[in-house]
Amino acid sequence: MGRTIPTYRLHLESILNDWMDYRRALREKDRELFDRLLNKSRQHSSAASYCAHIDPSILALLSILVEMERDIEALKRERSSAADDSNSRADS
Repeated sequence: MGRTIPTYRLHLESILNDWMDYRRALREKDRELFDRLLNKSRQHSSAASYCAHIDPSILALLSILVEMERDIEALKRERSSAADDSNSRADS
């Protein structure tokens, strides 16, 4: 009888469950940040599923980094837009 290979999503949830002891040791405000990071790893489950040969923990962390990079880029655009607005007001 053939064996079923667990999906990446199952691996990911297992990894995230393994990290719950760490979460419980965090302060309340840090738990909220930690939960947001874990949710970032879930957002790229489909892409990570294509890389079955890579350690699922690495894929979870890479997914978090991709989302953090997206957040950084959004902040840079906001800052640039705010700077352009203040420069146009100063020119008026």
